[in-house]
Amino acid sequence: MTITVAVSTLVVAVLAAALSVVFTQIPLDVLFSPGPHETAVDIDGVDVIVWGVIVGMVAISLAAIVSVFVTRRAVAPLVDALRRQRRFVADASHELRTPLAVADARIQLLARSLSPDDPHRELVEEIHNDSRALAGVVADLLDSIDVSPAAAVSPISVDRAVHAAVSAMRMIAKDRGVQITLTPIAADVVVAIPETSLHRSLVALIDNAIKHSPQGRSITLAVSCSRDMVRIDVADQGPGIQGISADRVFDRFARSAQAVDGGGTASTGFGIGLSLVQDTVSRYGGSATVTTTSASGTTITLQFPRPPK
Repeated sequence: MTITVAVSTLVVAVLAAALSVVFTQIPLDVLFSPGPHETAVDIDGVDVIVWGVIVGMVAISLAAIVSVFVTRRAVAPLVDALRRQRRFVADASHELRTPLAVADARIQLLARSLSPDDPHRELVEEIHNDSRALAGVVADLLDSIDVSPAAAVSPISVDRAVHAAVSAMRMIAKDRGVQITLTPIAADVVVAIPETSLHRSLVALIDNAIKHSPQGRSITLAVSCSRDMVRIDVADQGPGIQGISADRVFDRFARSAQAVDGGGTASTGFGIGLSLVQDTVSRYGGSATVTTTSASGTTITLQFPRPPK
């Protein structure tokens, strides 16, 4: 509708310019006098150039005004949606912090009340780690709406973060009949990202792999290094990414239109986990990509620049 009005206005402007030329060459009393008469209109080259420039300037100005108006109308819903999303994430994260802090404090009290040889001590410690990881997820949600650059962090051990993530997810994998295999990792491999952020990113990738793995299959984690990069591969043996382009799995709320579960346990989902992984690692110069996907499985790779020694 807006474009139609703009084009109509431009046509009217051109007609008005043409009539203005006529009126400047023929007096009105002659133009509208009754009776037959002939009038010659003499338009030289200068007139054509002047009026051509005027019509061109009017058309350009009108096009610019319409473009600004249309762009603002088109972008306004997106700006409003982004504002609502950021406000929701901030409010939800803020409201979750207090109950999580209370739960963490109670778990610590329970852990301190257990004797060193209590058979439940290890389980309580794992629950304590899970509560801290959940608090970290809330922090990541807040970081995801913060556009400021991340502060510099000290390098951390990849080996320790990977083993912690595998330990946290091994029980879930076992319950679903999936095995987690970890290749040997050199102790001196480090990356510049907070350990909690790397841990949560790996947990999210392992969880995603478990959901898309049929029973009896395995998930493999492998770490490799080049001169400039550290690479962490999380590979499953599921049916591959289906119903959605592989380059869109990190889009927020993206999901397969086919709701493929690949023989595992994933169904619909809302595609937030992988998006948060991408947001988290990119804040520290890293990247998350789907390096391979086929009927034999999918490999998602985290890459980080190697910190200077």
